Amino acid sequence: MTQQGDCPCGGGPVAECCGPFHAGEAEAPTAEALMRSRYSAFALGLGDYLWRTWHPRTRPERVTLDDTVWTSLEILDIVDGSERDQVGVVEFDAHFRQGRQRGTLHERSRFERRGRRWLYLDGEHHVDPA
Repeated sequence: MTQQGDCPCGGGPVAECCGPFHAGEAEAPTAEALMRSRYSAFALGLGDYLWRTWHPRTRPERVTLDDTVWTSLEILDIVDGSERDQVGVVEFDAHFRQGRQRGTLHERSRFERRGRRWLYLDGEHHVDPA
C-alpha cells in the first residue's frame, strides 16, 4: 500500500512519516511516534493497524471506525516513552468533524513496550464540542 500526500499527524509526507509504520516496514520507535501513527490510522481508516498496535490485554475483539473526519492533531504533553523506556504517556487534542458538528477529543494515552514494540494500553479521554 503506497500512501501519498501529507501525513494526517502533521509530520510531513505520509511516506516518510507514519506510512512505513502502517505498512509494517518499521516499528514506531517512541510512544509519541506510535500515538501519531495511530491518529493517522484513524484519519486514513486503517482499522487493522489500530488493532495490531493495541495491547492484547486491553484491545477490543475488533476495531470499528465511523464517519469521523479527523482534521488536526496537537501534542500537549509527553512523559517518558523514549527508545529506552518501557512505558510512556502522550496527552493530545485531536480535532474532528462529524457531519456538521466539530469537536475536540482530549486524551491522555498510556503506552507500554512489549518486546521491541510500543503498544497502546489505554487512555482517559473526553470530547469537547466546538
